This record gives sequence, C-alpha cells and structure tokens, in this order.
Amino acid sequence: MSQQFGSFTASELYCPKCRAAQPVRERLLLVLPTGELHEFLCTRCGESLGKRTVTGPALTPAVPTPKSTRAKRRLLAP
Repeated sequence: MSQQFGSFTASELYCPKCRAAQPVRERLLLVLPTGELHEFLCTRCGESLGKRTVTGPALTPAVPTPKSTRAKRRLLAP
C-alpha cells in the first residue's frame, strides 16, 4: 500500500481552558540533532495544547576550512 499523506499539521485542537475546539498556532521550541520540537498553542487563550517532533536529515555542523597563509602572501607580494 502506498503512502497517501506525508505529514499532518493541526489547524484546530480542543482547548480544555476554552472548552471548545480552537485554532492553534505552532511555535518552534527546540532544534535538535534528530529534528525540531514544536508546540501547539491556543490562539484564544495561549494555553499549550500539544507538542510534535518533526524529524529530518541529521544536521552536520559546518567545519570552517583553514585558509592557507601562502595564498595571502602571494596576493600581497608585488
């Protein structure tokens, strides 16, 4: 069976404080090596209604390459 949907994002969730389904906004909490942690907040009262982790490819830290001092000297020499 083929996959029909890639991922879902909630547009409304039940808020126990408002006692009704309310639109939500998603806020990024943490960026982890394994993915990102997001939180869903009620747009009416600001109550936290849930969390989700979005996984993706592992991020590798960028390592700066050391620049040669000889190249700089060649550029400065007449």
